[in-house]
Amino acid sequence: MKLNGYVHPGFRPVAEEFIKRIADDDKSGSALSIYHHGECVVDIWAGCADFDGNPWREDTLALSFSTTKGVAATLLHILADQGVIEYDRPVSYYWPEFHGAGKQDVTVRHVLSHQSGLYNIRSMIDDAMLMTDWDHMIKVLEQAPLAHPPGHEHGYHGLTFGWLIGEIMQRATGLSFSQLLEQELTKPLQLDGCYVGLPESEMGRRALLVGHGRESRPPRESKRKPRSKSVFKKAQGQFVKAAFRFAGLDAGDFTSGLAPKGISRFSFNDPRVVQSCIPAANGMFTARSLARIYAMLAGGGELGGKRVMSENRVRLLSEVQSRRIDRVVPVPMHWRLGYHRVFSTGPRTPHAFGHFGFGGSGAWCDPSRSLSLGFTVNSSSGISPFGDSRVMHIDSAAIRCAERLDGKRRKPQTLLTDRFYDLINT
Repeated sequence: MKLNGYVHPGFRPVAEEFIKRIADDDKSGSALSIYHHGECVVDIWAGCADFDGNPWREDTLALSFSTTKGVAATLLHILADQGVIEYDRPVSYYWPEFHGAGKQDVTVRHVLSHQSGLYNIRSMIDDAMLMTDWDHMIKVLEQAPLAHPPGHEHGYHGLTFGWLIGEIMQRATGLSFSQLLEQELTKPLQLDGCYVGLPESEMGRRALLVGHGRESRPPRESKRKPRSKSVFKKAQGQFVKAAFRFAGLDAGDFTSGLAPKGISRFSFNDPRVVQSCIPAANGMFTARSLARIYAMLAGGGELGGKRVMSENRVRLLSEVQSRRIDRVVPVPMHWRLGYHRVFSTGPRTPHAFGHFGFGGSGAWCDPSRSLSLGFTVNSSSGISPFGDSRVMHIDSAAIRCAERLDGKRRKPQTLLTDRFYDLINT
C-alpha cells in the first residue's frame, strides 16, 4: 500500500506502525498527524476513502464520532477564557428554558464532566433520525428528567453532550455552533478541515464509513458463513454484560446512553446526517486539524505564535473531575472538563488527555511531552466507543519516539533542522 505525506526521521517507527493498521481491502483508509514541540513531525495518509476505491487524499475529511466531543469542549473553553461562560454557573443562567425536574442545579461543569444525569437518550426520542433536528433535541433536553442528581454520579453523555454544551454556547453568544467553530478555532489555528455539520461545498472531500453497520450501499458478497455476524453481535453483548457485572453496574445504562431507538436504521453516511449538527458524534475532520487543536493545548494555549487561550485555562480544563466508575461505560474515565484520560498510553502519560471515538478515531495531547496526535479512519475494527487497538499501537509508538528525541535533549527550535524524511512512494 502506498504511503503518502512526510515524517521526521525520528518518528519513522510511527509511520511503519500506521501502515500496518490499514486494511488492504480497496475501501479502507486513514490519516495521521503528530505535533511535537509545536512542529508537525508526522503528516501521512494512505488507503481508500470509499467503496469504489478512490484514494484517500491530503484533504480527505473523515467522520470521527466522539472525537468530536473534544473539539466541542475546546470551543467552550475558549469562550470561558474570554469570560463569556463560567463553569460553575447553572446551565439555566445561559439557557432559561433549561429548568425543572432538578435541572436548575445542573452547572456547566456537570455537563462537561458527564455528571449532569442527562445521558439517557433512549428514553428521550423514538427515532434516531430526530438527532438531525437541533431544535427538536433542545426541546427534548429541556423536558427530560435527570437519571440522578447532578454531581452525585457520572454517566457518559455519548450523544446528548453535544447539544447541551452547544446550546449553552449559542445562548451565551448569539452565534450558531458552526459560526463559533469557524470564528474561534478554524480561522485562528488555520485548520484545513474542521466541521460539525458538513457544508454542501465540502461534501466531495469526505470519506465514506465502512464496517460501521448500516452503509450507504450494500456490502460486497462475502464467503463467510451467514451466522458470523450474529456470532460477533452475541460476543459483543456478552463482553458488555460481563464488564458491567464486574463493575457492579446495570448494562441497561450502556444502551440508554448510546443506542437511541431506531439506531440500527441510522446511517452516518446519510447526507442528512453528515450535514446536520451533532456536536457529540458527527464531526468531519482531517487528522491535521485535530493534531493542531491539541498541539495548541499541549503548548499551553498557543501554537505558531497564535495564542488561543491562556495557560491557566489549559491547566483548569485538564484537571481530573472524577475517578469513579462511569455508569454508561464501566471504567474510570478520569473525566476532565470534556476530555478523558488516554487509555492507549497507560500510566506512563498521567498528564495526557483527549477524546477518542467509536470506530477508531482519536485525538489527544500530552503537555508534559509537548506532544499531540490526530488520527482519522473510515473503517472500524473494534467494539469500544473509545478508539480501538490500532490507535493504541500508534500512540505507543509516538510516545516512544518523542521520548527518544527528547532524551537527546535537542532544542525544540532545532528539532526539524534535518527536515522531514519523505515517505512518498516508499
